[in-house]
Amino acid sequence: MTLTRRETLRLCAGGLTSATLPRWERAALAAKPPRFKVGVTDWNLKQEGKPESVALAKRLGFDGVQISIGIGTDRLPLSDPALQQQFLDASKREALPLASVCLNVLHRNFLKSDPLGQRWVADSVPIAHNLGVKVVLLPFFGKGALQTTEEMDHVGDVLREVAPAAEKAGVILGLEDTISARDNARIMGRTKSPAVLTYYDVGNSTKNGFNVIEEIRWLGADRICEVHLKDNPHFLGQGTIDFPAVVAALADIGFRQWAELETDCPTGSVENDMRTNLGYVRGLMKV
Repeated sequence: MTLTRRETLRLCAGGLTSATLPRWERAALAAKPPRFKVGVTDWNLKQEGKPESVALAKRLGFDGVQISIGIGTDRLPLSDPALQQQFLDASKREALPLASVCLNVLHRNFLKSDPLGQRWVADSVPIAHNLGVKVVLLPFFGKGALQTTEEMDHVGDVLREVAPAAEKAGVILGLEDTISARDNARIMGRTKSPAVLTYYDVGNSTKNGFNVIEEIRWLGADRICEVHLKDNPHFLGQGTIDFPAVVAALADIGFRQWAELETDCPTGSVENDMRTNLGYVRGLMKV
């Protein structure tokens, strides 16, 4: 019987180990194992915008932490050089990378309709550069979600204006939203810039009716800057999302960037629940 990588990972997640597999299947898995790094969001650590998130992420065993830029009025909180230095010092002290930043002010100033949104995107680029991270997550949710072709086109046009500065700084602007992979690719194409990519969230996409395995494979590694892993409110592997297949798809496309856990804490314990979810992902990566 010939097993696909997806089927093999599902079996292993269910209790089999790689040592129990036929030699040819072990060789196939070893030829293209998952290579992504596993980080965690500071807001799910309950440490939003706090340098203390770095030490907590380290203690829990993560490879890095995604940090919030913050919501300001006249300026973004993380534009403060002193706060940037605190994060850099914490990263050096803990020997833990800062994975990326989230422009969470876009939950208030929607990029699709608010001119302030464009200003915040522009302001986020030097912040990311100063922190040594490559990705700025741009969220489009709630009232800021993209609903029409006109809204998507507008976002593409706005980002086309900001993208040259991002390219120069070596920063990627990542679209995290509720629309399809193809609609994201359409926005990316409209920007005419390699600095705008998809920030793929398997939980959001599943919730909105998309086949995440097909979308990940269709987008490929070149069009995905980072990934969020979640199946809230469940622990990973206990909800509806086929995470063995997700990990297999990421491995098959050669994804090597950050996969961040944006997971809830079902029991209320951040440390215990994050360790549980991280252990599950690590287990899938080792099959």
